[in-house]
Amino acid sequence: MHTHDEEASKLLDAIVAYSRERLEMDPVPLDGPKTLAELDAVVPKTVTEDGIGGLPALKLFEDVLAQACISTDNPRYVSFIPAAPTEAATMFDLVVAASCIYGGSWMEGAGAVYAENQVLSWLASEVGFPGDAGGVFVQGGTLGNLSALVTARDQAARRREADGRGRPERWKAACSNEAHSSLAAAARVMDIDLVPIPVDSSGRLNGAEVDAALADAGDGVFAVVATAGTTNFGIVDDLASIAAVAKRRGLWLHVDGAYGLAGILSPAHRDLYAGVENADSFIVDPHKWLYAPFDACALIYRDPELGRQAHTQHADYLDPLTGADEWNPSDYAYNLTRRARGLPLWFSLATYGVRAYREAIAGTIELAHVIADEIRSRPGFTLVREPELSVVVFSKDGWTAGDYAAWSKRLLESGDSFVVPSSHQGRPVTRFALINPRTTKEDLVRILDSMD
Repeated sequence: MHTHDEEASKLLDAIVAYSRERLEMDPVPLDGPKTLAELDAVVPKTVTEDGIGGLPALKLFEDVLAQACISTDNPRYVSFIPAAPTEAATMFDLVVAASCIYGGSWMEGAGAVYAENQVLSWLASEVGFPGDAGGVFVQGGTLGNLSALVTARDQAARRREADGRGRPERWKAACSNEAHSSLAAAARVMDIDLVPIPVDSSGRLNGAEVDAALADAGDGVFAVVATAGTTNFGIVDDLASIAAVAKRRGLWLHVDGAYGLAGILSPAHRDLYAGVENADSFIVDPHKWLYAPFDACALIYRDPELGRQAHTQHADYLDPLTGADEWNPSDYAYNLTRRARGLPLWFSLATYGVRAYREAIAGTIELAHVIADEIRSRPGFTLVREPELSVVVFSKDGWTAGDYAAWSKRLLESGDSFVVPSSHQGRPVTRFALINPRTTKEDLVRILDSMD
């Protein structure tokens, strides 16, 4: 299947040309989903004994399949948490794929692992972790949170064993009732209980509420999870007070910063994260606010040896790796085979420098406050709360959930924008999640105008 004949050369040229054209689009088309029936009607059977050929398959992707996907890097994609990879990161993702690098072990990917570790060390230093902190790039925040909790429970079990105590009847992890859904998923996978803790009137988890909940939780709590940038509102928990409680009670503190922890790069907003330096682990997703392509989550431990103890897999065929005193990324999370997914971010940082990232992140936070002022000034609109990071939640007076859904559908079908409804305290709202530095006030005003 690996040939260098004329047909393969033409296919390579076509793929490079398509990639170049996509990178040079400004802006990229929003596009949108098709129904199963619509795709069935225009897409032939492609997985056959003889195949359909590379050029026809590429054309089918370009003309049909790609256009049935929403472009998350369109500047008016402001739903969920978007993505906006830099050109350098996207281009280097092609290099990573073409290089066929295995990123699970030092033996097989030393150069790639070294570059990834430079990025992880930089992220750790930004948070205030010690110089020997480290971790691994995993697929996403869900896997990062799961792996951190597995490490936390492993350490709790080792301590209980050393103290002569047995396992608790049920292991438990505490988090706010605004925590990401991945924590509930992790709890199901680990067969543990979550201790939900109410947030305060500002939507923020604080140490006093954590302490009170832990006092009632009984035996078996091994970790507290704080959030640095909630998905729905972009709120940063009171990390300093939570860290103090976790330390006093001897509990692991994990900070889920998948979306919002990147905001620490903005000098004007760094104080929001006071206390994160006292965590035992944290995650941040570069494919969100650090302008890397899917998929990449940085999982970093204060003491990476604890992650290695929890996650290293042992087998006869792995002995050459696990027996060596080398940094094997697969030892630090629930993964074994992995691509070197941190390299696109490394290349982008090396290309543009950290200052460009600081400016881009600070700019999106500033835009959030600018559009919040605009919403506040408009009759018939209600700003649900002042934005803290780059998420702006608001409502249109008198609109029902059906009104939001119909409006959202119209915008997407017209190719104009992608904005989806949300909810707050049982009532429908909508939100702007601002990540893309190409998104402008004019883009957002245009969306607001479409609601009149």
